Amino acid sequence: MAAPLVLVVLAAVTVRAALYRSSLAAFIAERVEVASPLNAWKRVVEGLALLDLGVSPYSGAIFHETPLIIYLFHFLIEYAELVFMITDVLTAVALYLAIQDFNKVVFKKQKLLIELDKYAPDVAELIQTPMEMHYIPLKVALFYLLNPYTVMSCVAKSTCAINNSVIAFFILATIKGSAFLSAVFLALATYQSLYPLTLFAPALLYLLQRQFIPVKLKSKSFWLYTMQYASLYLCSLVVIICLSFFLLNSWDFIPSVYGFILSVPDLTPNIGLFWYFFAEMFEHFSLFFVCVFQINVFFYTIPLAIKLKEHPVFFLFVQLAIISIFKSYPTVGDVALYMAFLPVWSHLYRYPARLGLFLCLPPAGVLPHPRAAPDPAGRDRGHAGSQIRTAAPFPGTWATPRNVQSLDCMGWVGKVP
Repeated sequence: MAAPLVLVVLAAVTVRAALYRSSLAAFIAERVEVASPLNAWKRVVEGLALLDLGVSPYSGAIFHETPLIIYLFHFLIEYAELVFMITDVLTAVALYLAIQDFNKVVFKKQKLLIELDKYAPDVAELIQTPMEMHYIPLKVALFYLLNPYTVMSCVAKSTCAINNSVIAFFILATIKGSAFLSAVFLALATYQSLYPLTLFAPALLYLLQRQFIPVKLKSKSFWLYTMQYASLYLCSLVVIICLSFFLLNSWDFIPSVYGFILSVPDLTPNIGLFWYFFAEMFEHFSLFFVCVFQINVFFYTIPLAIKLKEHPVFFLFVQLAIISIFKSYPTVGDVALYMAFLPVWSHLYRYPARLGLFLCLPPAGVLPHPRAAPDPAGRDRGHAGSQIRTAAPFPGTWATPRNVQSLDCMGWVGKVP
């Protein structure tokens, strides 16, 4: 399997290198679907310029990345393209290894249940064969490296690629059963973008499952392991934040990064849910609805943990999708990460209704549409609806004029249940 993975990596690096040398690179970097106020490369360059002048990069309202990112590129700015390509490759390899280990666990569990005759006769179609499992890790790496969303994020040098890499290594450490590394990478992911905090629950459930500790509130071993993992996570997060303070000798990054994520002051159009709603919102009500929207990311964690406690990896996949939908400044790079996991659940594809519609809506949401071209007369520029062409490939934002037009072209309007 190593040879096919190397071929996929070479193809992915070739595509990225070619795009970096083309005129498309500058165009992609300016697209609001690819770059947000949080992770746009031009904002990182602005922050580096301020740092070189001896001014805090957080003194203005331009730079909102974390201190570790700006110091990373302070030394590697000349090799930025190489850094992003290596980051994508490392993410794909981490996902490959994680799913490879996960499949081994699933196969052993299936084999044991078959021997104990625990499966009902009508679920035979759901049992995966070793041959089916053998190619899933390669498909996951392929889905990530050659996904147009991932390629665009890399070419635009969006720091979302680095966030994805940290989350991928967190997933690898969790599936390997290393509580310490899992907590460290989860702390790094939380430090980078805050929302991965919700991945604490699926990681804990998986680690408990590996240790054969029952998830029972009256169990002492459950609470002891939970406290150990939570302590590792919190200590790692505190160390990373303190390191950032010592690098800058200032706490300015906390309101500039986390305050910016939570308060959503920049309403630049993007593929998320926040900007359009708050562009139309009276200032008097904005604080209340910001709180309501932010709670959405965290609200589903407890019910999903109760429902999917026996399937923590699927729970993690669902949480990644929820984060990419409900975070304040999402980009297509966030979508690419959870889309990479789709081959893991390929044995379930026969069951969803309207699977064709589900698969075609994401590209319909982001491909240019002739009716969505800018108005040369400059009309309707005062209304947020004029920017609806940035509709996202997300369920929450599919029902937009642009997507309805696209679906109409495919003859699907009127057939959606």
